[in-house]
Amino acid sequence: MNVVVASPLMSSPGRFGFLMGLYAENHERLARLFEPQRLQVGGYVSCVGDGLDVHLHIQERHPYTLELELTYGFVDAHTGQRAPSAQLRVYTDARQAEVLHCHPGRHLWQVLGPFPPARSVLQYRLRMNSFLSRWLEYLREQGHGIDTLADADGLRRSRQR
Repeated sequence: MNVVVASPLMSSPGRFGFLMGLYAENHERLARLFEPQRLQVGGYVSCVGDGLDVHLHIQERHPYTLELELTYGFVDAHTGQRAPSAQLRVYTDARQAEVLHCHPGRHLWQVLGPFPPARSVLQYRLRMNSFLSRWLEYLREQGHGIDTLADADGLRRSRQR
């Protein structure tokens, strides 16, 4: 006789599937918003006149991935880093965008500790990617987009004149 025993791990594939769907949704939102796959390595700023400029920095470009940071232009008084800030990896071939972390200068192991349980990693990734999804939607509603995006160096030079 075969017996199937329900365990807490059996619910994980559902959450994992949801996370993969969130990665795809974030890719679509990011691609519609700023088209990072068409941008060169460097810094960009989106200004819509609300005083909350969005900074997009394409850090690395590889054949199938992009590494980028998305942040506002103001600095957290405690860390000295821009906040909020999201470090992203975009998988251009799989059409996925994953938040690596939302803590400036910190990696996943620094946030969760060494060898965290799989459930903790999954919950963390769900929170961070849900945050990104809501943030990208908010940015779109505020009017940010490829039309408001300018090269950061060119913008700095024009403001200095």
